[in-house]
Formats: sequence, structure tokens, C-alpha cells
Amino acid sequence: MATTRKDEITAILKEQLKGLEYDLEMQEVGVVVEVGDGIARIYGLERAMASEIVELPGELYGLVLNLEEESVGVALFGDSEKVQEGDEVKRTGRVLQTLAGEKMLGRIVDPLGRPLDGGGPIEATETRKAEIIAPGIVERQPVDTPLQTGLKSIDALTPIGRGQRELIIGDRRTGKTAIVLDTIINQKGEDVVCVYVAIGQKASTVARIVDTLTKYDAMDYTIVVVADANSPTPMQYLAPYAGCAMAEYFTYQGRDAFIVYDDLSKHAVAYRELSLLLRRPPGREAYPGDIFYTHSRLLERAVRLADEQGGGSLTAFPIIETKAGDITAYIPTNVISITDGQIYLETDLFNQGFRPAINVGFSVSRVGGEAQIKAMSQIAGPLRLELSQYRELEAFAEFSADLDDESKAQLARGDRLMEILKQEQYQPMPVEEQIVAIYVGVENHVVDVEVADVRRFEREWLKFIREERGEILTMIREERRMTDEIRSQLEEAIGEFKKTFA
Repeated sequence: MATTRKDEITAILKEQLKGLEYDLEMQEVGVVVEVGDGIARIYGLERAMASEIVELPGELYGLVLNLEEESVGVALFGDSEKVQEGDEVKRTGRVLQTLAGEKMLGRIVDPLGRPLDGGGPIEATETRKAEIIAPGIVERQPVDTPLQTGLKSIDALTPIGRGQRELIIGDRRTGKTAIVLDTIINQKGEDVVCVYVAIGQKASTVARIVDTLTKYDAMDYTIVVVADANSPTPMQYLAPYAGCAMAEYFTYQGRDAFIVYDDLSKHAVAYRELSLLLRRPPGREAYPGDIFYTHSRLLERAVRLADEQGGGSLTAFPIIETKAGDITAYIPTNVISITDGQIYLETDLFNQGFRPAINVGFSVSRVGGEAQIKAMSQIAGPLRLELSQYRELEAFAEFSADLDDESKAQLARGDRLMEILKQEQYQPMPVEEQIVAIYVGVENHVVDVEVADVRRFEREWLKFIREERGEILTMIREERRMTDEIRSQLEEAIGEFKKTFA
């Protein structure tokens, strides 16, 4: 009898256990032991990964930056005042990612891909890691395809190739952002996706930039990533990496992308602040020892992929702000050594009305003529040397009233060439128009025109050639080099135009 009861009880228990539903989840959690200035120190996350996202109470997230023996240092993506000592912190098991994809185009977002433009949620389903290892040598191909900026002084003297990293450097208010905006506007119809990353900028400045891009219909193919001056320091640190990930989505689909980091000086300051709060040992100017690596691992992601990898490209324009024109300071020299050349903007030139205020002597593109169409390199080849000599002679002429006729002629020619290289903001020019504009200067067709009239001469000459001799522009666009026939037609057209120019 007792045996029967035991069997019955066992059967009943087994039946009950079959229907039992349970949900057991193992989580590694830690505890906040210290918090302040956007940094939290957390005890107990022994298996946390570098750059892992952790979750704090109140839907606040943080990024693991320091892995120490007993604790981890976490940078918080929000208001650290809401975090208290003793709060529970959970691992998410995923490293930092950001939204990416076609749906991002035309939007203003923060570094995590969250919309800031009031345009509703972004329906992007793709995500990309904010930091990846840059492609290796085998995965790349040489930079040889031009990315036209639409600016005569850049496309002629410091040409940019797709996949290049070209530094824009100069003091504040010398037109650094103006150059990159012109370049973005000039990509209209070129199937180049543009990403503008604003790091530590004033909100009013970002609003003006967005307004300009909207006005010139450039937002349709542009993503604006914003970590403004009011954003937490970790957001300013992450902004360029996140923007790069958004641009790489298109690059690895075989398309061309262009990214602007405006500016890496403020990014370096944000990283210095984070590092000091995390108690990392300071180095020169209190920057951490790995500040060079911080920028090099970002800029090395600019690439022209090999055809087997899809053949896409990512061109980068980092911006650095100098103080009193000192390009030998710590951060400027770091970034100069990483990039493929620099465009140096000079305050004196800007104040003289020469815009874009590019100093030809200090500006260089290490890709050079490889990224220039043949027609442009044929016309602009000797221009750099000539303008450098002109600047030297101009400085000498200030101290000497007695110049020989040859020096006077060289100065007069240089004055006219400098006038031709001037360009209004937000008016990028097609490369064929740049060529015919520079041609009249290089071939001495403005030697008899007063310096004050050179700009008017250029405007009316371009209008004439568009309306009366448009076939010349078509030939340059199709041939991509200066043939004897094109030269003879240009000479003929200049003769016709000069008869009408008053």
C-alpha cells in the first residue's frame, strides 16, 4: 500500500514539473562606487570588454573606457547627476554601435544615431560598430580618381583624390568650414554621400551650416552628426568615430563617401578631459600618451577600396584650428603627419580679401597630379611654383622701391593670377569652367587688363563661353585633356571676347 502511494506521488510531481515554465537569466551586474564629471567607476564587472556599452538606472548608458584590476571606468552618455553611489549597472554584451543606412540621409543625428531635427524616428535597420580596424594594404588601391571641390585654388594647386585624407588648417575665422561646405555643395549630382561631423561647435553655428546645406539642396545626400558644445564630453569624443561608421556603410557598398571632422582640435580637448578624469597619466600639454593613436586610427579609415572589395571610397577632411598661425603646435603636427597633405588658410590673406585664403607655399597634396584630370594638370602645372615665387617677390618688394622690369612684370602677372583664383563662397565651379578661367591667366591674356577689372573679366569671359562657345566646355569635359584643337578654339574664343570686353 505504501509503495503505491509513493509511486503516485512521484508521478504527480513529474506531471507538475512538465508544465512548469521558468525564465532564468544570468546577468553580470556591478555597483557604482564613484561618480562625477560624466565618469563613473564601477565595481564587479569583471568580464566587461573595452568599448562595451553598460546600462545604468533610468535608461542611461555608458561606455567602458578603463579596465582596471578591481573596477572599470565608464564615460556616461547623459546627466551624471542622476547616477548615485550604489546604483546597479548591467552589462549589455555589445560594443558601441550606431545607426547607419539610406534612411539617415538628410537627417541631423547625435553620435548614437538618434534624431535631433524633430523629424520623427529614423527607420534605419542597419547598425555599424563605431570603431573598426582600418582596411589593410591588400584591401586598398592607389588614389587616382579626383574628388572635385569646385574651388579653383584647390582643384588646380592641391587636388583631392577619392580616398584621400586632406587636412584643413588655419586660425579661427579664416574660412575652414566654408571650404568644406563648398565641397559638399559641389557633390550635387555626383553620387557622393557626405557626412558632416560637428564636434564641440556652438548650436547656432551648426544651425547656420544646416540652413546653408538645405538652401543649396545638399541635405538630400548629407548626414549631419552633432555633438555640440552642450553635449556630454563622451559624445564629443565619440562623434567622429560614429560619423565615420555612418559613411563607411556606403563605402563598403561600393559607393563614394566624403566626411568632414569639424574639428579635431576640440575632439583632442574632449579626449584629454576624459583621460584626466579617468586618471590616465598625462603627457605633453596634459594630453594622454595615445592622442596620436586616437586620431590615426580614425583617419586611417579613409580608404579607396580595391575592386575585389567593391571599389568604394571614403575621403576625409579633418579640420584643425591653430592659434596665431602656429602649425608647429602639438595637435597640428600630429594630424599633419597622419594626413596626405594640408590646405593652410592664412589670416593675412583672408583680411586682404583673398578668399579662399589659401597659402600656396604651405599647402600641399601628397597625392598631387595623380588625382587631377589631365587637362587641369596641363594648365595648372607651373602655377604653384609661379605663385610661390610671386609671394616671395611681393614680400621683398615691400622693402625695395627700385625693382627691375622683369620683377615688375612678374609681380603684375602674379597679381592677376591671384585675382583669378579668388572665388565667392557657395559658388563652386565645374572643372571645365575652372580650366578655361585659369587658362586666360596662365597664358597671359589678362596682362593688359587692370587688376581691379580681372574678376569682372573672368565673370564675363565665363558667361561668354557658356552662352556663345559651349562646345569648348563640352570638349574639355569629354576629352579630359587639352588637345591642340581645344587650345586653338580657346585662343579664337578669347580673341572674339576681348573685342567685346570694355
